Amino acid sequence: MMSHLVRRRVAIPMAGTLAIVAAVIAVAATGAPARSQTSDTAGNPIFGSELALRNDMRKLWEDHVTWTRMVIVSFAGGLDDREAAVGRLLQNQKDLGDAIKPFYGDAAGNQLTALLTDHIVIAADILTALGSGDADALDAAIAKWRANGNDIADFLSSANPTSWPRDHMRMMMSDHLDATAAEAIARFEGRWEDDVKAYDAAHEQALGMADMLSDGIVAAFKTRFRP
Repeated sequence: MMSHLVRRRVAIPMAGTLAIVAAVIAVAATGAPARSQTSDTAGNPIFGSELALRNDMRKLWEDHVTWTRMVIVSFAGGLDDREAAVGRLLQNQKDLGDAIKPFYGDAAGNQLTALLTDHIVIAADILTALGSGDADALDAAIAKWRANGNDIADFLSSANPTSWPRDHMRMMMSDHLDATAAEAIARFEGRWEDDVKAYDAAHEQALGMADMLSDGIVAAFKTRFRP
């Protein structure tokens, strides 16, 4: 149903990851400043502070798709854990907002949290409509969800227009919505193999999104990450 899913992922090769681990162990032993033994796609060395940012951002977006998954499963199955799962997913939106506060300030972080909270609340409306079979409610919720996705993309672009161009950010959010919708629809329709594949696609897309956000922060605040 969602035919234009786009997969993007900027991954650190396994050999590079092992080298980073070795470097961190060496730093712990010597007390020297943390510096990795690998480089990014532009050939720049990745220092410890940058690696920490990238890992933290990936963890946050993995939490996002994981708890979205749990909420989808709960809604589709009518499970008693729905309220708890939604609560944990909403906490993730606060965590994502907090992640940009050291760079863009408290007001920006709070605004991102508000936009992402709307993203989750509207998603719950979509799941409710899927469960009830209300096509009109589903169409209305999806239209509202896409408008909110554009608002999130535009907000991020306004914070860092050089690294996060508006069109790219809108495409990124559209891919995220498509992947999540495909997962939810497959789950509600009981297409289990498609459901698993859709979750994998959503997971991979979220990691690419995390890397895109990390790339933009590092580019905008070079001196904090690359002495």
